[in-house]
Amino acid sequence: MVTHQMQQALEVGDRTIMMNDGHIAIDIKGEQRANMSVYDLMECFHANTGSDLEDDHILLAKQV
Repeated sequence: MVTHQMQQALEVGDRTIMMNDGHIAIDIKGEQRANMSVYDLMECFHANTGSDLEDDHILLAKQV
């Protein structure tokens, strides 16, 4: 599944991959992923890429 809704990405499946400029920035699975929040993903993305996520309000929005 491809989504820009980070909460949805954590709720579905057992692996989360985030891309940045066509490259894998984050590949998280297993127990580490099970204990992560959206804010943890954002911090991990920043640590791996050195950049902040654009349009945080879209990424953080809970899909209805």
